Amino acid sequence: MKLVFATNNRNKLKEVQSLVPDNIKLLSLQDIGCKENIPETQPTIEGNAIQKAEYVKDNYGYNCFADDTGLEVEVLNGEPGVYSARYAGPQRNSEDNMDKLLENLKDKPNRNGHFKTVIALHLNGELQTFTGICKGDITSEKYGKKGFGYDPIFKANGYSETFAEISLEEKNKIGHRGKAVQKLINYLKTV
Repeated sequence: MKLVFATNNRNKLKEVQSLVPDNIKLLSLQDIGCKENIPETQPTIEGNAIQKAEYVKDNYGYNCFADDTGLEVEVLNGEPGVYSARYAGPQRNSEDNMDKLLENLKDKPNRNGHFKTVIALHLNGELQTFTGICKGDITSEKYGKKGFGYDPIFKANGYSETFAEISLEEKNKIGHRGKAVQKLINYLKTV
């Protein structure tokens, strides 16, 4: 089965390709000639995932799935949430985003948060969504060199290391994207 994964993020593509069974061939946006930035104008993570999947289906005609992910911090009323990638501005710089979040959490004892991924699948004219959540805490400084985005400041519950310090395999087992992708895979096995 061929499916388009509606992303230009090479790190996400690598993560998901490592999880998907061999009988599912993933195509990237580059593979289908989609060079434009797909709109993400919805007020929710789920809405953005659906919008991206519909865009590829409507404009390119492929069965596809898209995801959107956000880090939601309890004491900040869910910030950065849907704005996670551009929290510190339109430049989408991970270092700036982490710095802003750490500054906003300065002197706050409650550092609870969670990563949330929603995958929207358009397959044979039907839409399905799959959600994965990983709960944890925001550290007070950055640790580790692996991963991307907020990984250096996020420690999953039960772990003493950040996502940027553990292996990709371990992150996929416990992480939000891995959980959502596993639900997607389980669904694809039934169709």
